[in-house]
Amino acid sequence: MTLPASSTHATGAGRSALLDHATSAALPLTVLLLGLFFTLESPAFLTVDNLISISVQVATLMTIAVPSAVLVMAGKVDLGVGSLLALSAVVAGLSFPHLGIGGTIVLTLAVGALVGLVNGILIGGLAMSPIIVTLGGLTLMRGMAQWLSPNPLFGFPDAFTYIGYGRVLGLPILTWIMLAVLAAGVVIMRFSAIGRHSIALGVNQRAAFLVGIRVQRTTILLYVAVGLATALAALMSIARINSAPSGTLGVGMELSVLTAVLLGGVPFSGGRGSLLRVALGVVLLGMLANGLILMNARTEVGLMITGLVLILAAGLDILRRYRS
Repeated sequence: MTLPASSTHATGAGRSALLDHATSAALPLTVLLLGLFFTLESPAFLTVDNLISISVQVATLMTIAVPSAVLVMAGKVDLGVGSLLALSAVVAGLSFPHLGIGGTIVLTLAVGALVGLVNGILIGGLAMSPIIVTLGGLTLMRGMAQWLSPNPLFGFPDAFTYIGYGRVLGLPILTWIMLAVLAAGVVIMRFSAIGRHSIALGVNQRAAFLVGIRVQRTTILLYVAVGLATALAALMSIARINSAPSGTLGVGMELSVLTAVLLGGVPFSGGRGSLLRVALGVVLLGMLANGLILMNARTEVGLMITGLVLILAAGLDILRRYRS
C-alpha cells in the first residue's frame, strides 16, 4: 500500500526534526557525560580550583577560536595560527628589554595584525586559496620564530607575568580576558553589520557581493581580527609560562581551533554557526585534556583521543549538512 504524499512528507519532516534535535544535543550531552565520567574517576575534577584551572588552560584556545569561528562562518580558514602564536611570543620576548611592557604589547599586537592583513589581502584581494596561503604561513612563521630565537626566551618582567597568575574578583586575569573576547565576539555577531556580512559570505560570496557587501574588506577585517587575537593569545601564553619556546609553542593549535569550531556546529563550508556553541566545544577539549591528566593517562593516549574527537566533529558536520 502506498502512503499518501502528505504522510510521506510528515514522516520525512519528523526524521529531519529528530536528526536536528540529536545533532543539537550531542555537544552539551557529551560535555555532561564527560564531566560525570571524570568526576567518578577523579573526585578532584569537579572542584572549584580545578574548574578555574580548566578555564586558564583553555584561555588561549578560546581567544583564538572566537574570531577563527567567525572566519569559518564566512567560508574561510586560517591554518597558521599556531606558528603566528610562536612568532608573536618570540617578538614579545625579544622586545621586553628594549621597549618595556607597553611598547612590547603594542608591537606584538601590531605583528599579529600585520600577518592578518597580509593573509586578508592575499585571500580576499587576490582570491588565493585560504588553505594554501595559511599553510605556507604556518611553515614560514615557524621558521622565522626559530630563526629569531633558536633557544627559548624567559625571564620576563614581573609586572607582565602577573597577568599569567594574578586574579581579579577571585578569577584569574587570563579567564577574564578570555570571557571579554567571547563576549565581544557574541555582541559583534549579534548586533554588528560585520557579523551579518560574515554569515552572508559563507552562504554565497557572489550573492553577497551583488547585494552590496564589501567582500574584500570584510575578508581582510576577519583575518586581521584572527591575527590580533592570536597575538593576544601569545602574550597570555608567555605571561602564564614565563617563557617563549619558538619550536614548541602553538604546535597543533590550528587543529585544536578547528576541532572546537567544528564541534561547535560551524560547518567547514561556512554560512552559519554560534559562538556560544564554539565556546562549549573549547570547554569540551579543556575538560578532556584536564581529565586525562588527572587520570595519569599517557600523552599518546591524549593525542589519539583528540584525533578521534576531530573525526567525530567532522562526522557531525556531515550530519548537519544532510539535515539541511
